[in-house]
Amino acid sequence: MENYHQPAVLFNFDNTYSRLPKQFYKKVSPSKVPEPKLIKLNEDLVEELGLDKNNLNSQNGVDALSGNRIPYGADPLAMAYAGHQFGSWVPELGDGRALLLGEIISPGGIRHDIQLKGSGPTPFSRMGDGKAPLGPILREYIISESMHSLGIPTTRALSAIVTGETIIREIPMPGAILTRISKSHVRIGTFEYFFARNDTGNLRSLADYIINRHYPKALESSNPYRQLLFLVTMKQAELVAKWMLFGFIHGVMNTDNMQIAGETIDYGPCAFLDTYDPKKVFSSIDHAGRYSFENQPIIAHWNLACFAQSIFSLLDPSKDSAHKQAKEIIDMFPTIYQEKLNSGILQKLGLSIEIHDDIKLAKDLLHIMAEGKADFTLTFRRLCEVSSTSSELDGPVRLLFDTPKLFDKWAKGWRKRLLLENISEQERKRKMEAINPEFIPRNHIVNEAIQNALDQDFNLFELILRICKQPFKSQPEYRKFMNPPLTHQEIHQTFCGT
Repeated sequence: MENYHQPAVLFNFDNTYSRLPKQFYKKVSPSKVPEPKLIKLNEDLVEELGLDKNNLNSQNGVDALSGNRIPYGADPLAMAYAGHQFGSWVPELGDGRALLLGEIISPGGIRHDIQLKGSGPTPFSRMGDGKAPLGPILREYIISESMHSLGIPTTRALSAIVTGETIIREIPMPGAILTRISKSHVRIGTFEYFFARNDTGNLRSLADYIINRHYPKALESSNPYRQLLFLVTMKQAELVAKWMLFGFIHGVMNTDNMQIAGETIDYGPCAFLDTYDPKKVFSSIDHAGRYSFENQPIIAHWNLACFAQSIFSLLDPSKDSAHKQAKEIIDMFPTIYQEKLNSGILQKLGLSIEIHDDIKLAKDLLHIMAEGKADFTLTFRRLCEVSSTSSELDGPVRLLFDTPKLFDKWAKGWRKRLLLENISEQERKRKMEAINPEFIPRNHIVNEAIQNALDQDFNLFELILRICKQPFKSQPEYRKFMNPPLTHQEIHQTFCGT
């Protein structure tokens, strides 16, 4: 591998994944690019990670973030994994356009991966160019940072670079590279990779690695691998419940896109709902709606079953016993998920403790939102302003419904229930506004920002990031960014850029 290290220390690497057996990855250098330019450096994240923004803004920094120089201490590699894609088994996938540079430990003691996405071909590229066009890189930057601001576990964007290349997809587009930060990039598909090869030794090494890195409390259990399965199940239930509470559609919940540490990863045809439609999909190839909004918890459960199957041999020498133990844990997912979802949606409605018929009240609201084609985010946000004693302030929310009378009928029951809350109107409003965002990265606005960027205008991209950094705060000067798209502005498909 070519060794073109730079003298300046940009990252204090402390790499562990590259010390795992060689079957876990392929060592490979990023491709050099002709004219890298920094579009955006995430200075808040830079500070959180204890990095030096001046170093990263320098030419040395830009060269490292573009792959033109390997920073000191890095050990770049493409990770091996397999996966179920739209339910079909693919025995070898791996990082086809991404490289793990290495790991750093933040001042808070948390270990993070630093990965380049769009850095050129790898042994896993499968005839692809390993590059990324600008549009999907900006989309991932905006949405992943918005997810973080909403409190949803996610990978994050450290930087975005234009490379000076032209990438051919449906149309020619500028090439770009995202530097992604994650607790790790190990996926369910990583476990499946070794399970499919009947490689119990490396499967155990992987499980031990994940337990030590992400779930050390599992070591206190009499069966750490069983506890690992339980903790991963908990994390996935919490994550998907948050997706559902904020109207987020991942779009491609393949097992190779589901991260073991419980963060949202691999932003492809993802988007937030505008009009509430449980069957909504954004992937152009998801004709059957496998990864629709309403199916996300079902698919998460299915993916966890794949994970459980991959570690059967670690749970118990007896296949029957291993299957029984795994099933007991996996069968907990719907209950854990539903508890997280129920708790969250009641809070969104201003209800502090669940009592009789509260969940029905919430489900009834979602039903009339779907029937009345109401905007998901604005419905909950405008409920914050509604009075618990009269309908005089109902106008802004009821007009979101094609048939406002649907809301009028529901609101009577909700108001009656609010009277049982021992809380002032002001405090209820404050609590609801703290969990019901005013701003999400609307699909049509993100698309406009991308189109502007293709003409080298990044002003809207910057503005969206600034607005969505405080999604729960009222920002009257940006009110137009709250609004749902007009019919001609609606975006029905988004793309990952492969």
